[in-house]
Amino acid sequence: MAKVDTSSSRPYHIVIFGASGFTGQFVVEEVARIVSEGPNGTLKWAVAGRSRQKLDKVLEQAAGALGKPELRTAVEVIVADVGEPDSLAAMCKQAVIVLNCVGPYRFWGEPVVKACVENSAHCIDICGEPQFLESMQLNYNSQAADKGVYIVGACGFDSIPADMGVLYTREQFKGTLTAVESFLTASTGPEGGSLNDGTWKSAIYGFADSGKLRSLRKKFGHKPLPVVGSKIKRRSALFYSNEVQQYAVPFMGADPSVVKRSQRFLLEEHQETPVQYGAYAGVGGVANIAKMLFAGMMFWFLVKFDFGRNLLIKFPEFFSFGFFSKDGPTRKQMECSSFQFAFYGEGYTEGQDPSQGRPNAKIRTLVQGPEAGYVATPIAMVQAAITILNEPTALPKKGGVYTPGAAFSRTTLVERLNKHDGVTWLLCVSLIYACVGAGFVLVLFAC
Repeated sequence: MAKVDTSSSRPYHIVIFGASGFTGQFVVEEVARIVSEGPNGTLKWAVAGRSRQKLDKVLEQAAGALGKPELRTAVEVIVADVGEPDSLAAMCKQAVIVLNCVGPYRFWGEPVVKACVENSAHCIDICGEPQFLESMQLNYNSQAADKGVYIVGACGFDSIPADMGVLYTREQFKGTLTAVESFLTASTGPEGGSLNDGTWKSAIYGFADSGKLRSLRKKFGHKPLPVVGSKIKRRSALFYSNEVQQYAVPFMGADPSVVKRSQRFLLEEHQETPVQYGAYAGVGGVANIAKMLFAGMMFWFLVKFDFGRNLLIKFPEFFSFGFFSKDGPTRKQMECSSFQFAFYGEGYTEGQDPSQGRPNAKIRTLVQGPEAGYVATPIAMVQAAITILNEPTALPKKGGVYTPGAAFSRTTLVERLNKHDGVTWLLCVSLIYACVGAGFVLVLFAC
């Protein structure tokens, strides 16, 4: 049985590891905002990383940004390094939950997972690297179960909106939902936007090692998930989407992998009908397509070779047309950016047999939020931790390595996310078209 101990046996509910990194600094600010949401209305927390000086600077920055001068002295600093196992063990022994913000995870993530499991600390990361996420499940799931520890990956923009969005869409559907397609779109203000090059590096190494991911998946020995209802039709590599009124491509992130793992867990543990899933991202008009094709061709050629990967890493802005940069977005750019996931599902209304005929009902749900990488991601990560601390009985009974959907399907994580100012997660408008005779009946659920 897993246990979430929020008593005084460990000094901190949350330790943010990698707090001085680009994403980590915003996780620090988010934790500082929500201390009243901890167990019994308070949250004990600390920051951790290699450099005490840099961690002090992050706390100074957060104190100024939030108008909370007490952060300069009230938050403990822990020095820990992924290259020093003893320091990681010491850190984990002090934490109920470690929020791991140190990436790329394929290089730096496993020592943290190992230390958390061995020292009975729960762990949450914001990884978007399928190879790392799936290898942790393969290598540490049994040990985490034995220790009663939750290791929950992909708790940022990859992949809480997609994973919880699919589950929420199924919950709203009145019948048996059998397939969902999601369409991601993002918008920026007049100053544009970008992502820190840490995400770019993860993508480079992920594509370079794609062959290893295929061999890794064979080790699980999974049988294909059963297809209920009509088989979902896969879209082409580039197409015009009527759903988002722009050109779209298959989404290249971790969402499809994470959602599939969640669906497998829910089938095996709760006998829930698996939902087929297709993920796509809007890329805009013809001008954007030209840039994408040119950048894509350079990327696919260079990523195959050591010298090419070095070039991609050294000049992220040039090869990504400014989409990734070593400096990341400014706070002004972040304030003016947002994202939207539109989910289009189909299935069978109550009383209809999914094995007979085509789906007779459709549903549309929305997930909307602020800038994805450094505003929505910290909110999602921190709320995942708050959910573990406050709702231990709603989590899986056994410890293990979980996806967000597997860990949080029985919790109020969605409601917690919806309460945050500026974030509208998981239902804005839902439309169901149920076939009745020769016509259609429209049912509207408004948020």
